[in-house]
Order: sequence, then C-alpha cells, then structure tokens
Amino acid sequence: MSALTFDVLDLDYAQEADRIAARLREVTARVLHKRGLVVAISGGIDSSCSIALAVRALGPERVFALILPERDSSDDSAVRAGILAEHLGVRVETVDIAPALAAIGCYAARDAAVRRALPEYGEGWRFKIVIDGGIEGRINVFKLIAEAPDGTPHERVLGLSEYLQIVAATNFKQRIRKTLEYYHADRLNYGVVGTPNRLEYDQGFFVKNGDGSADVKPIAHLYKTQVYAMARHLGLPERVCAAVPTTDTYSLAQGQDEFYFALPYRSMDLALWALNHDRPAAELAAALGIGVEQAEAVYADIRNKRRTTQYLHRPPVLVGEVAELDLHA
Repeated sequence: MSALTFDVLDLDYAQEADRIAARLREVTARVLHKRGLVVAISGGIDSSCSIALAVRALGPERVFALILPERDSSDDSAVRAGILAEHLGVRVETVDIAPALAAIGCYAARDAAVRRALPEYGEGWRFKIVIDGGIEGRINVFKLIAEAPDGTPHERVLGLSEYLQIVAATNFKQRIRKTLEYYHADRLNYGVVGTPNRLEYDQGFFVKNGDGSADVKPIAHLYKTQVYAMARHLGLPERVCAAVPTTDTYSLAQGQDEFYFALPYRSMDLALWALNHDRPAAELAAALGIGVEQAEAVYADIRNKRRTTQYLHRPPVLVGEVAELDLHA
C-alpha cells in the first residue's frame, strides 16, 4: 500500500463536471419535473461551484440566484456573490433577511442567551462560538469569544442552555433563507439546489429544514478540496476561488474548524478519505504531521458526529407504511 498523500483526492474534473451536469439535467426534468433550478449563493466556494454546475447543466436562463444577507453577513460575501452572478449571466435577486429575522425574534433570543453568559455584552459588541477540548482527548466545551466595542477580548465557557439557545436562534437564518428559496422555486416551477460538500454532508454540518433542505445536492459527494479544484476547472472568478471558508453566521469571523470540525478542511478531507478507506491512524498521522493519538481522536470524532447527527439525514419517521407511494423512482 502506498503512503497516504493528498493525491488520493485527485479527480478528472472535466469528466466529473460533465457527469454532474448530465445528472442535474436528468433530475430536474425527469425526477423533479421542474423547469429550472434556484440556488442561494453566499460568495463561498460550495454555493459558487453548485450554481456553476447548474448553469453548465441547464444554461443561465434556467437558473435563478438569490443573495440573502443579514446583519452578521460579511460585506465581502455579498460582493463575491454579485461578481459570480454577473460572471455566470444568471438572474439574481438580493433580499436582506435581517428584518424578518428581527421580527421572528432571532437576534433578541440570541443576545439574551449571550448576556446570561456575559452580562456586559451589548450594543456594538461582536462574538462567535468556538469548540475546545475534544481533539486533545478532553470533553468538548463550547466557548463564547466576544469583542467589546473598544476591541477588548472576552471569553466565557457556555452553559448548555445558553449554547442551545444561541444555536437555535441562529438557525433561524438558514431556515428563513430556505423559505425564500422555496418561494422563488414555487413561483418559477423550479427545484432548489442544496450546496453541502461531502465533509459537511457526512458530518451533519447543516441545519435540518434549513440549508440541509433541498431537491438536489450536486456536490455532496465531493470533498471540499475537490470543490475548490472544481471551481477552478469551471473558470470561476479568482476572488471566489480564493475565498477562505467561514460560517458567515456570527459577527466575529468563525472558521468551520473553530466551531465544528477537528482540523482545517483540507486535513479533514484527508482524514475522512483515510477513514473511509480503512487506512490506519498512523498513516494519517504521518501524512498530516500529527501524533498517532491525535489522528485516532480525529477518527473517533468523525465516527461520533456520524452517529449523533444521523437523525438530520432522516425523513420524517412514519409509524405505519404507505405502500402505494414509490419514492425511489
């Protein structure tokens, strides 16, 4: 067996782009029975690659783009999304979802939970949540990292109720966005494209009935490393291809590995591939330059997330069969 390297993630991107586009055409016409596809774009690599593949499949005239910023969105995200929409030649609509989120109580519920952990938190503060401990073999804890208006940093360990309320309130963002995607899909008789990559899909890094909801998911089988390479193969703008992945959810910039994954995405891709192909932890450790115990902890973290997020992938559970419906056609 050869040494484990990042070369295992290499693909024939021309062939794969053609295969995905052909499947998207087939799914849209023969499975969904729709005229086109709606894609919400954030300026990030996953949604950018997904809409580019939709355009390759159907042409720009049958793809509708949505840009859906809110209070905590990076201004650069919307700029990148606008550049992408113009590059692809698709119709695009921008909707600020902040008023809807405020009306439904997203920001108020979130800030109330933050203030329980950090009473001085108020107007002009910024914050994010980070995970700590698990990869070092300790029990995972969630921390609130906040910054006062004068730049003074603050850090608090979050209690369970505060953590759950912040996440629950924040999940309004993904669910409001999905509501708008399906509004436009319904009025156009289009399907909705979901944009998770393989790492996110496998590890349950999405909101049920939020960004996890879609009619078709064209890149859920591609590792994020492959998504970046596919974007370059498709000739997307450099500003999009060079975008650093963030959650773009909190007022302080939050990397996905700070909140959810054990390692930065490229290392996580190799770890996931290695686990999927039964490669020993020692090989992963050598490839990533980490200790064997840490590699074993990464494997354990992947398995644990698969188990604990399995319900996110499930359709509603029926307690009696409806045999007349054939949902596998």
